[in-house]
Amino acid sequence: MGQNFYRNSEACLLVFDLTSKETFNSIENWRKEFLAALNPKDPESYPFVLAGNKSDMKEDIKVTNEEIEAYCKEHNNMPYFATSAKDDINLEETFNKLADLAYERNTQSEQVLLPEKPKYLKVTNEPKKKCCIGGGN
Repeated sequence: MGQNFYRNSEACLLVFDLTSKETFNSIENWRKEFLAALNPKDPESYPFVLAGNKSDMKEDIKVTNEEIEAYCKEHNNMPYFATSAKDDINLEETFNKLADLAYERNTQSEQVLLPEKPKYLKVTNEPKKKCCIGGGN
């Protein structure tokens, strides 16, 4: 995708198909490509969440829990969720965890600048004043 696409990312969701061993085997390449494009200060601590989709298809699952646990453990105990987009299983939990990690990373960043006092625009119901530029009436 490229550096511009990933710029300002605070976390990354890696998704694979539980019924396809090939997609699980590709996760490490996706992770590495993402980190290479983003080039974060500390790639080893960058927050990732792993989601194995199609958990509703229990009889077709090709990736074992042991393989998933080993991968997650190898990568800083990466959070994992077995999901089903079809049956809406663990989707909200997955995205909540991703948002939590992104927020955590963002608030720990040295580059975050928060204003001392929030600034608000004043909204009024006053009619707009007409401009007289151009000499028209």
